[in-house]
Amino acid sequence: MPEDPIRIEPLTTTAQFLDCEALQREIWGMEETDVVPLHLLTTMQRNGGLVLGAFEKERMVGFLMGFLGIDPADAGRLKHCSHMMGIARAWRGQGIGYRLKLAQREHALAQGLNLVTWTYDPLESANAALNIGKLGAVARSYIREVYGELRDELNAGLPTDRLLVEWEIAADRVAKRLAPQGGLLSPQDLPADSAQPVNPGAKMISGMLHPPEGWIAPEDDLAAVEIPAAFQAIKERDPDLAMRWRLHTRALFEHCFAAGFEVRGFVSERTADERRSHYVLYRRESDL
Repeated sequence: MPEDPIRIEPLTTTAQFLDCEALQREIWGMEETDVVPLHLLTTMQRNGGLVLGAFEKERMVGFLMGFLGIDPADAGRLKHCSHMMGIARAWRGQGIGYRLKLAQREHALAQGLNLVTWTYDPLESANAALNIGKLGAVARSYIREVYGELRDELNAGLPTDRLLVEWEIAADRVAKRLAPQGGLLSPQDLPADSAQPVNPGAKMISGMLHPPEGWIAPEDDLAAVEIPAAFQAIKERDPDLAMRWRLHTRALFEHCFAAGFEVRGFVSERTADERRSHYVLYRRESDL
């Protein structure tokens, strides 16, 4: 068996923390004032937080950072708050993000914690596939404008709406998802086809998915929400269409969460020459 070219380990040296600063600039195209700096990264690492690097030889190709927090919904419950993770473009799609999250889980469990939370853009299909589909996290909260107006290349021009992810790292459900036979669910494993479509009628036009004019409030215990499979491409080609998707999904997620649904599944499949991606929402009090 060939040796794994990637190793995951905590950052320990000033040079590594400076490399992490540089990688943030590379991945997001950040202005200097938006980069999490060396002095804060070091402080996190030395005071119960975690700053991990993914290395190919001595080159850092990915990183993850997080810190201790308190769950505002359950006063006194400590958690690990995962703040940022990024992978260099040439190394994406190789499972590095998954391995960083597994190492983060082990760190939190060793501290006696059982909850990790973070936020992410609900329109980013690859992030949803990892966070919801592969790691087994759950989302039941939609937050508008988490960061205000960001200026980096990946976020500029759109409201920074986010899903709040809750990863119960000691739960049986998560352990089963992370088991060797678990992993990213296929369409056959998840009842997306039997779920009530919340936003049916999304159409592919000139290679870009367009949202329908409206959406349907779910009445069953299982619902499906479609999002674009390649949102960054839409942002680059048609910023107005990207804004339509933001406002469209904002309205339907806020309604579904208020009505007692939570995101527990995500499927993305290729049909013919296009890829279609769907969240699967379950009513919380249902037996599904």
